[in-house]
Amino acid sequence: MVQLTRIYTKSGDKGKTALGNGTRVAKNDIRVAAYGTVDETNAVIGVARLHATGDVDAMLARIQNDLFDLGADLCTPGDGSDDNPERPALRITSKQTERLESEIDAINAGLDPLTSFVLPGGSALSAQLHVARTVSRRAERLIVELSGIEAINPEAVRYINRLSDHMFVLARHANNGGKDDILWQPGLTR
Repeated sequence: MVQLTRIYTKSGDKGKTALGNGTRVAKNDIRVAAYGTVDETNAVIGVARLHATGDVDAMLARIQNDLFDLGADLCTPGDGSDDNPERPALRITSKQTERLESEIDAINAGLDPLTSFVLPGGSALSAQLHVARTVSRRAERLIVELSGIEAINPEAVRYINRLSDHMFVLARHANNGGKDDILWQPGLTR
């Protein structure tokens, strides 16, 4: 385990930061924005966990750990195909994405059918999960933008795409299985 002994390094004082391979880039580099937004997603999920219990909290804890893996993946340039076999970079795997899909299917099976778009809100947990959903969508847009410029692990895009779906169905689950969802009423205030 790495032990951090200094809180501030001063190495970023000139607007640069180090990637996982040691390359220094501007702090506003698209790669840094992408993994920074993944970190933001993780923080929002941490707030949501204040309202979660049992299996939901356990799912969110696993996702938070995955998001650190995703951040490490994005922090290290390349798609994994040329990683050093003796010291490969940490990459998101299809197994992690498939676990999200399995959880989505299980949660969704117990939800009331959708009859309208759902407005973010309802319970405190649901509202926080909707924030996590929207932040993960922003992370996805940045990751896709990065993938148009540089090679990245394609599983990173799949994982973040499934994560927003997971946050949506989990938010509905947190609203009494969808019974307490707040539904959009088109043209309500015209």
